Amino acid sequence: MATANRLINETSPYLRQHAYNPVDWYPWGEEALERARKENKPILLSIGYAACHWCHVMEHESFEDPVTAGLMNDNFVSIKVDREERPDLDSIYMDVVQAMTGAGGWPMTVFLTPDLVPFYAGTYFPPVDRSGMPSFRRVLLGVAEAWQKRPDEVARTVAQVTDYVRDRRLPTAGAQILNPDLLDRAAQSIVQQFDPLNGGFGRAPKFPQPMALEYLLRYHLRTGDAMALHVVERTLQRMARGGIYDQLGGGFHRYAVDAIWLVPHFEKMLYDNAQLARVYLVAHQVTGNPFYRRIVEETLDYVLREMTHPEGGFYATQDADSEGEEGKFYVWTADEIDAVLGESDAELFKLAYGVTEGSNWEGKNILLLDRTVEEVATSAGISVEAARAALERGRKVLFERRAQRVWPGRDEKILTAWNGLMIRAFAEAARALDRDDYRVAAIRAADFILHKLGQNGRLLRTYKDGVAKLNGYLEDYANLADGLLALYAATFDVHWFSEAQRLTEAMVTWFWDDTVGGFYDTSHDHEALLTRPRDLYDNATPAGNSVAAEVMLRLASYLGDDTLRQRARQILAPLAEAMADHALAFGRLVCALDLYLADGREVVIVGDPRDTDTRALLDVVNRRYRPHLTLALARATDDPAVQIIPLLRDRPMLDGKATAYVCQHFTCQLPSTKPVELARQLGD
Repeated sequence: MATANRLINETSPYLRQHAYNPVDWYPWGEEALERARKENKPILLSIGYAACHWCHVMEHESFEDPVTAGLMNDNFVSIKVDREERPDLDSIYMDVVQAMTGAGGWPMTVFLTPDLVPFYAGTYFPPVDRSGMPSFRRVLLGVAEAWQKRPDEVARTVAQVTDYVRDRRLPTAGAQILNPDLLDRAAQSIVQQFDPLNGGFGRAPKFPQPMALEYLLRYHLRTGDAMALHVVERTLQRMARGGIYDQLGGGFHRYAVDAIWLVPHFEKMLYDNAQLARVYLVAHQVTGNPFYRRIVEETLDYVLREMTHPEGGFYATQDADSEGEEGKFYVWTADEIDAVLGESDAELFKLAYGVTEGSNWEGKNILLLDRTVEEVATSAGISVEAARAALERGRKVLFERRAQRVWPGRDEKILTAWNGLMIRAFAEAARALDRDDYRVAAIRAADFILHKLGQNGRLLRTYKDGVAKLNGYLEDYANLADGLLALYAATFDVHWFSEAQRLTEAMVTWFWDDTVGGFYDTSHDHEALLTRPRDLYDNATPAGNSVAAEVMLRLASYLGDDTLRQRARQILAPLAEAMADHALAFGRLVCALDLYLADGREVVIVGDPRDTDTRALLDVVNRRYRPHLTLALARATDDPAVQIIPLLRDRPMLDGKATAYVCQHFTCQLPSTKPVELARQLGD
């Protein structure tokens, strides 16, 4: 067996996958950087993640090849980084890769000076020249030659990159007036990119864009705009019925490589499923459509079944590949379905799920919900009830048969930020759907993160196999605080509120920029890098600043703290024009702007949440989507929560009954004990 390299001592599954490469890999750290400085060697920085299909391909083609590894070992100090553990490095160098090449992606391949400045960059390189791409060996030889024989050329590139990075990382200057016109423009900028035929935005590849979809639902709620709702519904329907959704097991794949949502990139990411579960939940609350509720529950049930640590935290990803083939775990031939289901059920199932003898992808069939139960019943000449029973039976049997296949790999590291996203999803689903099991899942995950990844009042980034490490980033603090606020509203356990408040205070202490406002992505005591990153765009995951702005606004509503509100404004105002004109790139931030501009309400309920009269009042609040509403509960006037949340003070019960107070800016209407009166005060 080959000798292991240094990556064998890492906890990241992605790094450990490369532990037996013949490459002399280092993890990012002082040992590698010192060697580069001492020997004056360039650094070959390779960044990827465990569920990345092309990362696996490049490893097999190049990093496992002794000749290629020899070129790397002779000419470079090679460093392998898991982008999910180190979003700071990924952000800094992806920005440069996109500037240098006009594109980005993973695996990311960047050649750095010993001072960490890039001078050549790309993504995937093939083992031989192909489709206009140079082979990786040719790249290695060319870069090594430039470093050794053309230092002036390298120096010019380094100077250009240094200037670019310094200018690029400055926050947008100036401050804009924040008004509802910005929200109108933001909605228009999203709708203009809508694909009216297939749903979604733009052309292939298609990404789900849950943050933009949630904003359109907020906009519809604010204005009654029918087009905004249509865009959301067409997109949600097409995605959930397409191949991007796992029709047997629930949960969403990363994105679709085509425009029609048929062929996914088969990896499954925790953050996608957290955000998509939430937007389908919101759509269910807005429309009442039970189909959306089904997708929420199937997605969250998938997470509980396949992505949950025994002690409660949520795992990061599942691979696209199994047995070396992308998507093999998920696809079927018509003959396989016939053999498993039998003739009668198989014909119905194939009709409903678009299965043909000719296949719809590389000789196999990706399942998609091609017809409704009613259409299947009509075509087969049977009742809707019989068709529904047959299809449910078929899904169950095929799911059980699929479970006997070789499973895709799973990255079992637990990331604080992504767990925060999923905690919020479970907490809000628990409230809206009255699912105690979801409430328990959110509580267990929150306990896990606070106990396993909390250290001396700070957060760590990642946990695996009993080891928690790496300084937490802004997104870790912001997303966890966001999740804990949602968990407070689902449990009314003031512990979660206090933890969210504490994390927000720590976030301001360690990440706030006192010079121009807003947050850095890394803490003040983080290691010195090429630059201190400050991502302002919402990408696959929301930017830390976007989530932080919303968290501070929500806390301000509970606490009556205008300082928090003003800090949120310092994030929003400089980006007002950009988010209005390019809202797809600021989906979560424009939701925060919507909250800032809203004439929000606070609802205080005094009563025991286990009692029938209290639950009746809570049901009125929870049954609709109310993104501008702050909900708090005290069990009695002597509840410790009253001392922690000012909103709860001086709110007595009337006649010993559960009582609701509807307030705006801490000024309340007459208290009510009747659900119908509460609904009236809320405008239902």
